[in-house]
Amino acid sequence: MKKLFILLFLTPFVSFAAMNIQYSLSFPDPQTHYVEVSLTISGHKNKALDLKMPVWTPGSYLVREFSRHVESLTSSNGKAVKRAKNHWHIIPASADEIKISYKVYAFELSVRTSFVDADMALLNGASIFLRLDAEENLPYKITILPSANWKQINTSLKPINGNVWNLTASDFDELIDSPILLGNQAVHTFDVNGIAHTLAMAGQAEYDPKRLITDMQTICTEATKVIGEHPCKDYTFIIVNASSGSGGLEHANSCVLHNARTAYTNEGQYKNFLGLVAHEYFHLWNVKRIRPIELGPFDYDNENYTSMLWISEGFTSYYDDLICQRAGILSADRLIEISASNINTIENAPGNQVQPVCEASFDAWIKYYRSNENSNNATTNYYSKGSVLALLLDIEIISASNGQKTLDDLMRVLYKKYFQELKRGFTEAEFQKETETIVGKKMDDFFQNYVQGTKAIDYNYFLNKAGLKLSNLNAGKVDLGLGASVSNAAGKMTVASVLRDAPAWKYGLNVNDEIIAINGYRVGADISQFLNQKNAGDSLSILINRDGLIRTIEIVLEPYSTFSFRLEKIIKPDEIQLAILKKLLKI
Repeated sequence: MKKLFILLFLTPFVSFAAMNIQYSLSFPDPQTHYVEVSLTISGHKNKALDLKMPVWTPGSYLVREFSRHVESLTSSNGKAVKRAKNHWHIIPASADEIKISYKVYAFELSVRTSFVDADMALLNGASIFLRLDAEENLPYKITILPSANWKQINTSLKPINGNVWNLTASDFDELIDSPILLGNQAVHTFDVNGIAHTLAMAGQAEYDPKRLITDMQTICTEATKVIGEHPCKDYTFIIVNASSGSGGLEHANSCVLHNARTAYTNEGQYKNFLGLVAHEYFHLWNVKRIRPIELGPFDYDNENYTSMLWISEGFTSYYDDLICQRAGILSADRLIEISASNINTIENAPGNQVQPVCEASFDAWIKYYRSNENSNNATTNYYSKGSVLALLLDIEIISASNGQKTLDDLMRVLYKKYFQELKRGFTEAEFQKETETIVGKKMDDFFQNYVQGTKAIDYNYFLNKAGLKLSNLNAGKVDLGLGASVSNAAGKMTVASVLRDAPAWKYGLNVNDEIIAINGYRVGADISQFLNQKNAGDSLSILINRDGLIRTIEIVLEPYSTFSFRLEKIIKPDEIQLAILKKLLKI
């Protein structure tokens, strides 16, 4: 608040009212994968200018160093001096306008980056546009000069005077939060509660437009019902189809989805894609409006840490399945199976007992997007665990309110109070307080044990209330083996991962070790067949190749446990359990 007051106070005395920021993007040789950028700044009054490129893009919590793709930056008025990896400083030589020119190499096809080739351009603003430091709230204008063969543009940025190639953004946040697709993509439209939705399909794909539009429209309708109102005047889906891949990134009025072009003809893959649609679409509310207080205003030069991605991403993961079930795309039984799968993911990762989910959220910048062979032993997944915690809270809210409220009601409170009224995000304490208000009791144990701690979750305490029961099919069983996953490539058996506290972990069998022989016998394609003949306490002499050196590792087989959870309905639920389950699944 203090910073905001100072800026407002100084505005009348610093004449930047006439400052104009105009971008021009051209693609003279798109087959070379370059965007040629021209930035014109006028009305600067000879003020020194600092231009910076974001190091990350909101929604994807990793420093990606977009400036590494910038080339040949020059200034027409004063020399551009590079002061940091993403920072250029210019002292104008005169009051004339300044034209900054540079090129950006764009050849990474993902939802977080920019890609240009002869067929299309997908532009993620954070990797293209420099911002005028300390002047981010000024409007930006953008002129697109497309390649001669490109006839179509799709973006949530608004055209100037009806010219779709001349665009405007109210500030830098909107500029980089509005991806741009150029090319000859197929375009479809549909309405949701009177709000126009555009579906832009880039890349060749085998799909049924009528079915896809109907399913997406139903998903969007059900997602809107959760909060009860839509925050946009219009919305754009940008879908890039390629030979393989899957992913999505949310924006305030649009999203970018990446999908395999053949996925639409495979029923299982098609439903997975619709789940992705539901996930990114629900981010319209959860993340873009309902958000942790740390996620906006953004610091584009550094990591923006929050310990609440388990809410932002985990709750959205819960809702993407729930929305698909409400839309009739998933059955209630399938929804229950997915919940069991999430629990298995959590409990079979030893890292769940090492890293609290709030810490997994905070460390996303250095761990989630940089997983390695030990990640399963050292980290937990804030998507899966957040989704499970959302399920348990949903049941708790329904139970405590005698079926009068659900998790939807908590989301509506957060939307109305913090986004609409306070116009900010919420703190951890505020989220817990709002949860407790909805539930009607203190939830200290839940948050301390399951969010801030690593205590084993008492699943059935919650699930039984909804007439559900979690069973471990491996109860009373133990695994007997190395506790290592082994890959077979080119006839070599190589250790790919080692499970914490399993025999391989204890006795020193390492990732990347090539297993040559066990107890003097050459190893075949299936090590498990050999190990199935052994008993607990048996010794193994394993001959390995480690970085070109031959050595022997002695291992004693010891039993260790894994989980195989199944979530099922209680055979004879009472009336209260049945009512809670029906409320939970809306059946």
